[in-house]
Amino acid sequence: MVTNKATEEVGGKKRTLAVVGIMLAILIVLGVLFALMIYALRADKPSAEAGKNEASQYAYAMAEAANGMKIHYLATKPSNVRPELIHNNVTLTENTGINGGFFYGEQLLSIAVVDSLPVGRSHGKYGDGSENVRYARGTLVWDGALDELNIQIVSKASELKVKDNTRFWAQGGISMSIGDDAGWEERAIAENAPFPNDNRLRSAVVYDSQGRLYLIVSETKGTLAAFREAIIEKVGDGKLAGGIFLDGDGSSQLRSSEAMLAGDNRPVVQMLRVLK
Repeated sequence: MVTNKATEEVGGKKRTLAVVGIMLAILIVLGVLFALMIYALRADKPSAEAGKNEASQYAYAMAEAANGMKIHYLATKPSNVRPELIHNNVTLTENTGINGGFFYGEQLLSIAVVDSLPVGRSHGKYGDGSENVRYARGTLVWDGALDELNIQIVSKASELKVKDNTRFWAQGGISMSIGDDAGWEERAIAENAPFPNDNRLRSAVVYDSQGRLYLIVSETKGTLAAFREAIIEKVGDGKLAGGIFLDGDGSSQLRSSEAMLAGDNRPVVQMLRVLK
């Protein structure tokens, strides 16, 4: 009888330990599942830090023109845009916007100026954004004192005419000559537009008669003429007043909450950023 009682006690302890072990295992599994659930909820909700540069005061659209070119664009106020140095692919930044002007290596070949200060911040050093290198080219200017946009064909930022030199920005490119369908191509060639007849990715910035600004990047490849045609057909409801072509091909890049176009994934020196 003593032996049977001892055996029963040992068996009871084993059963108790087994139950305790099972309960602990269940608690551990539940703890792991709870932790995973919390992590997933946090991952689905971007932190304030991660989205600190995400803009919202713009309208996004994508359109396909009759000639087959697909374009994406961001529409906003010119006061909500700035040329900005990035040395990165636009899609790898936290900023909303598109690529800017021409560059070679680390040096800008197009004007990129804010309040008379080139984005390279070196005051006249080659490649800092203070000139359209080698050519007088179409340069988009936002005159902040007047809140007006215009195109000026200049070689250097110092040649730009604005009401207040401390309240403007300027972005160099190639004249699009909106409203001059007969002479635009001759003007673009005079400004040495690169590879106008090749099928390449394209980018541009244009504005309408109401002063609305449109930052445009193509998803499909085409000639400069096909890209211009697509823009006139699909952007601005027939009220476009001016614009410039920007750097193209693999440099044609756009980042917004609605779309990511990385070009050929190369880094660019400068972008046109939507601030908020």
